[in-house]
Amino acid sequence: MPDGSPRPRVLLAITLAEVGGAQSYVAALLPALAERYDVVLAAHGEGPLREAAARAGVRFVPLEHVRRAINPVQDVAGLLELTRLLRRERPQILHASSSKAGVLGRVAATIARVPIRFFTVHGWAFSAYSGLPGLLYRVADRLMAPLTTVTICVSEQELAAGLEAGACRRDRSVVIHNAVDLAGAPRSLHDRAVPRLIAVGRLKAPKDFLTLVRALAALPEGSFEALIVGDGPDRPQLEAEIRRLDLEDRVALAGERDDVPELLAASDVFVLSSRSEGLPVSVLEAMAAELPVVASAVGGLAELVEDGETGILVPAGDETALVQALGRLVEQPELRRRLGAAGRARAEAQFDLDAFRRAHLELYHRQLELAGAVAEPPVETAERG
Repeated sequence: MPDGSPRPRVLLAITLAEVGGAQSYVAALLPALAERYDVVLAAHGEGPLREAAARAGVRFVPLEHVRRAINPVQDVAGLLELTRLLRRERPQILHASSSKAGVLGRVAATIARVPIRFFTVHGWAFSAYSGLPGLLYRVADRLMAPLTTVTICVSEQELAAGLEAGACRRDRSVVIHNAVDLAGAPRSLHDRAVPRLIAVGRLKAPKDFLTLVRALAALPEGSFEALIVGDGPDRPQLEAEIRRLDLEDRVALAGERDDVPELLAASDVFVLSSRSEGLPVSVLEAMAAELPVVASAVGGLAELVEDGETGILVPAGDETALVQALGRLVEQPELRRRLGAAGRARAEAQFDLDAFRRAHLELYHRQLELAGAVAEPPVETAERG
């Protein structure tokens, strides 16, 4: 592309701007994309993603009708809203994250004749939802496969699940693992007299904080304190369970926080008791903080956590196994330190932010080249984001 030519435009679409793994993924990409492309970010609601867009100098477009819940009337309105937006912005690339924006965005981009359509899978919705919603998402994702230029999976497990369900095609799919900013992550000192267990996530399914709280109740009194960071619709139920189990003096609900790295560094063990996951950024952040991780063996977690080496994997929903894993780490400070140090080393070796950004830039460049609209300079000589 000659000097002075306008940069290719990229429209990033995500369902919600709130705190979450998909939002962290988009925020991590923004600085690198903004250096090379004219980037527009579209999402519904308030949240830290708006602030991330402002820091990167990226235009933010609020979406009115794109929401998480399945609602035929609302979804048609969301489709029309995205189609109008794409026709107005005329991007060369639509890159959608999260299930609802992924479905509506790819249909809208096809209607608006956007030549390149990416979809990042942070966890297939047909796996996360049961009953009719899960079935509807399975059908929708199968229908979207022919409309997708490239499906980006955050783990090998998600790629395998998508191929098995017919939701993506092998020749149009890649795996790019999530990443973490290791340079800016404070590390745990592991010097607390009473070990602190920390969990971070939205208080809503598929997170399973109830199983975690019940497991905590089975640990010896005085052997730990726990902090649950996040908010969501299941908070009243969780508060009631904490009261029922008489855990108010040992388990604190911190709500939404903007100092999660510091909270991780002031803790000793990270816990993720989800029923479904992709490749959770929260676990990468815990590894960066040098915390051992206890997590459900779902999604791509086995690609993050080496069982017995950097943490402990347990079956999802298995309260007994969770009690045993947490009990081992509560009782053995040396084990906590050893697993935490190994987790940090694994994050440094395999989940570096620079490699994550570079993989996306190379994918964008390759597809733009195929479409005849190459961003210059080539990725190989570009300054790293």
